[in-house]
Amino acid sequence: MSDLQFISTIPSSTSQRPEQLHEETQERRQTLKKRGSTPRTQRLRNISESTHPSISLERALIETDVYRKYEGKLPTPVLRGLFFKTLMERRTLYLGDDELIVGEKGTSPQSAPTFPELCCHTIQDFNNMNDREHVSFKVTQEDKRIQQDTIIPFWKQRATMTKMYSALPQSWHLLFEGGMFTEFMTQRGPGHTVADGKIYGKGYVDCITDIDAQIARIDYNHDMNSAAKKAELQGMKLTCEGMIILGKRYAQKARDMASCTEDAQRQQELLDIARICERVPAHAPTTFREAIQMYWFTHIGVTNEMNNWDSYSPGKLDQHLQPFYERGLRETKLTREQARELLECLWIKFNSQPAPPKVGITLKESATYTDFCNINTGALKADGSCGVSDVSYLILDVMDEMKLLQPSSNVQISRKTPEHFLHRACEISRKGWGQPAFYNSDALIQELLGMGKTLEDARESGIASGCVEVGTAGKEAYVLTGYLNIPKVLELVLNRGFDHYSNEQIGLDVGNPREFSSFDELYEAFERELRYVTDIKVAGNNLIEQLFMDTLPVPLLSVITDDCIASAKDYNCGGARYNTSYIQCVGIATITDSLAVLRKHVFVDHSFSMNELIDACNDDFCGSEKILDLVKNHTPKYGNDDEFADSILHNVDDSLQAIIAGRPTPKGARTIVEFLPTTCHVYFGQTMTASPNGRRAHIPLPDGISPEKGADLHGPTAVIRSAAKINQLRTGGALLNQKFTPSVVAGKKGILAMSALIRAYFTLDGHHIQFNVVDRATLIDAQKHPLDYTDLIVRVAGYSDYFNNLDKALQDEIIARTEQAL
Repeated sequence: MSDLQFISTIPSSTSQRPEQLHEETQERRQTLKKRGSTPRTQRLRNISESTHPSISLERALIETDVYRKYEGKLPTPVLRGLFFKTLMERRTLYLGDDELIVGEKGTSPQSAPTFPELCCHTIQDFNNMNDREHVSFKVTQEDKRIQQDTIIPFWKQRATMTKMYSALPQSWHLLFEGGMFTEFMTQRGPGHTVADGKIYGKGYVDCITDIDAQIARIDYNHDMNSAAKKAELQGMKLTCEGMIILGKRYAQKARDMASCTEDAQRQQELLDIARICERVPAHAPTTFREAIQMYWFTHIGVTNEMNNWDSYSPGKLDQHLQPFYERGLRETKLTREQARELLECLWIKFNSQPAPPKVGITLKESATYTDFCNINTGALKADGSCGVSDVSYLILDVMDEMKLLQPSSNVQISRKTPEHFLHRACEISRKGWGQPAFYNSDALIQELLGMGKTLEDARESGIASGCVEVGTAGKEAYVLTGYLNIPKVLELVLNRGFDHYSNEQIGLDVGNPREFSSFDELYEAFERELRYVTDIKVAGNNLIEQLFMDTLPVPLLSVITDDCIASAKDYNCGGARYNTSYIQCVGIATITDSLAVLRKHVFVDHSFSMNELIDACNDDFCGSEKILDLVKNHTPKYGNDDEFADSILHNVDDSLQAIIAGRPTPKGARTIVEFLPTTCHVYFGQTMTASPNGRRAHIPLPDGISPEKGADLHGPTAVIRSAAKINQLRTGGALLNQKFTPSVVAGKKGILAMSALIRAYFTLDGHHIQFNVVDRATLIDAQKHPLDYTDLIVRVAGYSDYFNNLDKALQDEIIARTEQAL
């Protein structure tokens, strides 16, 4: 029996009464206080959840001091390395009560450093951060004074955002401000990447040995890049020294605290911390706890060096930790319960690191402050065997117990994955808070092979920091460059390049669409407009990439990325073994359905004229109710396994690949198409008039490759069949959200149905699927009574967030997603 045949029909749910919903919220509140398998982790979790985020200017002040003294006197990589080492020498160390794993990105839990070399915040930015209704940051008057008197005067003209905005052409600005695309690097740097196992096999003392050996090999007589190579390697060495200093300082702090405590148990815990920090990160870890601390110190180091798209994920954490876990059990120095507590401490550490503050369009494209870390669990090993282990199940248990936004967690499912593991993951997913997400290990490997990776490297694939893009862990610089608004390309075509949002001519005039005589003529105009927009976007990407190559190397990230030391080239300069540049396409369902309307009703059935449709869209269908009914209710739509609509989807997919993919970049990367929205589908919708498919003006686009809200009428099996008609194996990732009511996936039958749906989709080479398991009545009630739902978590895109943290437009978009029945 096939997976698709196996999926059974389950009765639809009945909406809950308001009094039932309010009773459940009281139960959730009581449960929240108890989350954590030990009293220690319960206390630490409560601190993490109850502490309000704040900004810290300590990093910015130290960076300013170093640049004032040494800018122009040292090569840029050495300057960056020296800054990092100085930061590790001078930064505040936090070591809280109960902690077993130590290290914060800022000065305390929920404290976020700023990165003025990337984005020099204005005082108005600070006011906005402090006063936001959702996810605000505490900003003190002293913070504002320091920013005004010290940071802004030095960094305003040096910041990469300032430099890139002044260098990018007017054509780029017109499209950017019109909501045609976004740019990640205005407030962040490259580095949205994943660790491999090398940090568990060597410490930073060993890395210094490798660097010194490479410096000794430089041929100053014949290598014309010898000076640049030496500077790069010196910068790397300085960051290694900084990492060693961080560990030594924490060891001393723990000893000092131990000498002052009268609690014998806590005194011993502090002495254990001191012993561990003396070893890591200077040397390779030897125990389970040392391995966790080694990763965490590296995470803190990388995310302090640069706001690298917010995070540095541990990759296949279960596979990295399994040897240490087995050794600990074998030598009776570790129990499963102790390992679980340590993992829970790590989860709390992740959750205590808000992403650095974002402002403007960058906030709109990614309206969250989760740190985009992603735990990969259960994937294949490098030899192709199944990677599921006891640590994999431990991670699922921790995920289930802690129920935290961070880290994001996924499971990678292959043909070799045991059914029990998949069922356990489904059991957690149906609890309704959006984790774990499900990824197709077999498809990921095929995608990476198609990009030119070796089989062994491809098997070390990992999903990046909280999103769906694929990359080779520890060996690749894969950079997300920004989102592209695909359905707005058609809007420009229908308006001859004029944009009603910015009231500017931002696109090409590709001819008068009211005079087009065929669908082929229209589609050719769409491709011409897409090529124009893509040309400007890619040219901007290349200019920005060159700016980072010249001014902002990342020597620490280079140390832990394969081939950077050997080539003496920075991560940002093409030093990694593989280099990839992603452009994230948004609105594939809207463009497909809109073109289906045009083809069927304008050029085949002649239900109405192009004239009438364009006017209806520009008037938001007011006075055009008959046209609105036809386009919404009497047109084939993507998500229903309908050949008419899905053949158009196939053509659009081919056009995106032909026009966007494969373009070279300055550091030797190639562009790859990806279907990832974060929250940009909401922002893009706000910049658009009504679409031909009946989507009203300013309404969000669908997320990822999910169908338009309410368009998918034939259940989840039809959705996955339509989605699989996108050739996802040639993408860098494609996000698919599905929404079920709790009763649909209840009981053993629900688990079997969920797992069968996942298996079926992955058999069709689907890349990713994730679930919201919550009914519309609950979400509507949460919108009306937010104080009763402070712990309600939903899946947004490639991450989860508290429902109360979302603005109303995004809440409405999640509420409007189709509730599927199996």
